[in-house]
Amino acid sequence: MDTSAEQEFAEYFDARRDTVRRTAFLMCGDWHRADDHAQAAFVALHRHWRRIRGRDDVRVLDAWVRRTLMRSVVDESRRPWRRERFTPEVPDAAPARDAGDGVATRETLVAALRSVPSRQRAVLVLRYFDDLDVAATAEALGCSEGTVKSQTSHGLAALRAALGDGIDDLRPAG
Repeated sequence: MDTSAEQEFAEYFDARRDTVRRTAFLMCGDWHRADDHAQAAFVALHRHWRRIRGRDDVRVLDAWVRRTLMRSVVDESRRPWRRERFTPEVPDAAPARDAGDGVATRETLVAALRSVPSRQRAVLVLRYFDDLDVAATAEALGCSEGTVKSQTSHGLAALRAALGDGIDDLRPAG
């Protein structure tokens, strides 16, 4: 890559690395894995930098990185060893959930978000944390707007179930 292209990539990386890392964390729920996914997305971006059309527009690059990031998280969640959860003891009963009188704390929300299937989690993160509309989310994920709407609905239902009955204010935005 020539020097000007390297400089362009470095500027984009410096400007967006924290946002991409945060999005990755919200998708996977673990800071260490989020770092890995963000790194994988930026490595892929660097590798394809010269071939990306419209790279002078930050929105094009953001969409490219989001799509790469989402694919990385979803692919990793499909690996068999990610489905196993080891605990030191088997509990006799399910642990009681305390959502603080119906208000989910950040930790409670992130934990509940981890229980949502990865594709639905990606849609929820892009829609509600990255504040993308249905069309932009569909473009980022490479699917139809109807798929985004149904995944949003199913994801919010799964999130409500994970948070318990006290959470009634999670409604899909039109």
